[in-house]
Amino acid sequence: MMKKTHDPSEYIRGLQQLLVSDKKKIAFLFGAGTSLAKKNERSIIIPAIHKMTVEVENSFSKETKYVAAIKEIHNEIDAQNKKYNIETLLSHIENKVQIIGEGTLNGLVKKDFEELLKGIKNKIREITSVHSQIIKEGKVDDLIHVDFAEWIGRANRKYPIEIFTSNYDYLLELGLEEKTIPFYDGFTGTYNPFFNAESVEDMGFIPNQTKLWKIHGSLGWHFDNKTGKVWRKDSEGEDILIYPSSLKYNESKKQPYTAFLDRLTNLLKQPDTILIVCGYSFSDEHINERILTALNTSTSAHVLILYYDLKWDDGKKVGYLLSEDSAMSKIAKSNGKLSVFGFRNAVIGGQYGKWKLKREPDKDDTISVNVYFDEDAPCNPDEKKDEEKKGAESWTGEGELILPDFSMFVKFLQSMILDDKFGLEQMSDE
Repeated sequence: MMKKTHDPSEYIRGLQQLLVSDKKKIAFLFGAGTSLAKKNERSIIIPAIHKMTVEVENSFSKETKYVAAIKEIHNEIDAQNKKYNIETLLSHIENKVQIIGEGTLNGLVKKDFEELLKGIKNKIREITSVHSQIIKEGKVDDLIHVDFAEWIGRANRKYPIEIFTSNYDYLLELGLEEKTIPFYDGFTGTYNPFFNAESVEDMGFIPNQTKLWKIHGSLGWHFDNKTGKVWRKDSEGEDILIYPSSLKYNESKKQPYTAFLDRLTNLLKQPDTILIVCGYSFSDEHINERILTALNTSTSAHVLILYYDLKWDDGKKVGYLLSEDSAMSKIAKSNGKLSVFGFRNAVIGGQYGKWKLKREPDKDDTISVNVYFDEDAPCNPDEKKDEEKKGAESWTGEGELILPDFSMFVKFLQSMILDDKFGLEQMSDE
């Protein structure tokens, strides 16, 4: 039985048409993967979860009791057949704070666990606060987010771009401000900007500005106990963030997070809306639930997930996560309004299949195909990528879609800017 295939050139042409159409409402959902994407070797980024976990552990290396406790918790997580990282570590510590009472666990009392929890959160905040270094070293233009902002600024759209992100950092803000793109983030005011929930609920509020909704909070957001308001100040003190732990679902039910998730739900219920997801692996149930519920009640919305499903081991690519029976495939198969584009495979219209070009690109269109598809990528991750296609080799049409890499996706958007510019120049010459 012949396996289903998807021609990337057909679907990427469709994506290009959606992105240039002024009739569509375009929104993006960005996760952690977009903050570790590099524009070049000078780019300062947020580390991936493994490196962040190591940095957090190292910050307690001089405190013997915490080193021992973290090691014991690591063993407990392994014994439960769970993956040890900053999220499972935080979850276990928070659970212990809830149950420990007057006793002792892992050699620590309740106060010790509370201090450990606070220290870990402070370290996470420190790790994600790379904006100061970026500005100090004059490396704002080395952010891939600047190029993304440039695309927003060049796009001539009837409806503003809406960006939802689970990241705390200021990388998107730096990019938008570098390109002087006006944007609104739910805060109003000058001296003490305050969160304005009503403005987020109003789909017509500031209709022409780009929207930036930080659904897990942001560096610099603070809750004022006296007034009950959320203020945007500097990021030196205690910030309002949903940290990666088992409690994040409960935290997401509070303001301002509910307002942003409601906005996401309501936007997906609007006619002709497309949500493009990148750098997010669908691991947060409180976000997934909102998206899937909205799709079930929407008539014309669509969600496109650019799924970074490469599996790495010791710096080497060893496989792909998007298999036919993977959790992501099951989500996409259950709803035809949701498509998943992995590197080697995709689920489109509820059908799982591998990427395969129907025809070999000629010299006139190879460059445009190379913007989104790597024909030379080996089918087997153990193989080495060919330096050059040899004439004697048979053409298979198989390869890797490179757009799930946020840097490559932004370069794809940039290529559309260049195409538009070239087209205008041709028209002026005629």
